[in-house]
Amino acid sequence: MSSSRAWGILAGIVADRVLGDPRRGHPVAAFGTGAARLEAGIYRDTRGAGVLHTAAAVVPVTAVGWLLERRLRRHPWAHGAATAATTWAVLGAASLGREAHHMADHLEAGELEAARARLSHLCGRDPSALECCELARATVESVAENTADAAVASVFWGAVAGIPGMVAHRALNTLDAMVGHRNERYHNFGWAAARLDDVACLIPARLTGVLACALAPVVRGSSSQAWRIMRRDAHNHPSPNGGWCESAFAGALGIQLGGRNVYFGHSEDRGLLGDGPRPDAAHPRRAARLSTAVTIAAGAIAAATARVLR
Repeated sequence: MSSSRAWGILAGIVADRVLGDPRRGHPVAAFGTGAARLEAGIYRDTRGAGVLHTAAAVVPVTAVGWLLERRLRRHPWAHGAATAATTWAVLGAASLGREAHHMADHLEAGELEAARARLSHLCGRDPSALECCELARATVESVAENTADAAVASVFWGAVAGIPGMVAHRALNTLDAMVGHRNERYHNFGWAAARLDDVACLIPARLTGVLACALAPVVRGSSSQAWRIMRRDAHNHPSPNGGWCESAFAGALGIQLGGRNVYFGHSEDRGLLGDGPRPDAAHPRRAARLSTAVTIAAGAIAAATARVLR
């Protein structure tokens, strides 16, 4: 099974690069629809209700993944194919890169209104008053953090826990994106999903940072500088995980990230990451290139790990 898990993960990464996400009927979107319906019936402004919502959404899909893994463990080709299909379904690396390139296209053409409209595909910030450098910063930061969430964490959990590991992580990450917000409605209800997602990404986020530092030359950066920035600035970020990814990308790209982020209804003042200038229109493309390199490296590590684990 370790061999089929390894080649299944690699095949899934290739499928993500070649096929991307389907425009209709994506499994993650279907899960989100179901979770939203559950929320409508379960919601209360309490942590207990949030725990119930998280369990009701995550446990059934993880159980299906566990049953699939168990049924196919003695059929290597079928198990590898199922692993590949699951890896493709949970990965968001190719779509992330495409969104970064779309944003770069708009910024380089001076199409600020189009860029502002596009930002919602990457993050939940209010784009209405953002200029080119802030739109570029939001894009780079989203690419950095989502490289961990939507790529490295997926293959990490695939390597150590197979199909149910990938399904459980993606379900938690999707719930965090839906309800893990620090606002009046979700401060209590979204607590469980947010905390569990943080725990699930503790190792992948740090692995993403290390790989981004090591691969800095891919974007004409310095590995030693990226490592220094990451070690110095990672804890300036309010997230226990996001700072490792964003500071490593900042160091590798030679730019400065962080600062004031405005969301719909509130704003956050975050610490600064990196020593360079603020990002410009060219940096989303470079961030996408680094994200792709990190994803491929993480996939190779995950496949090798899956071969070792029994």
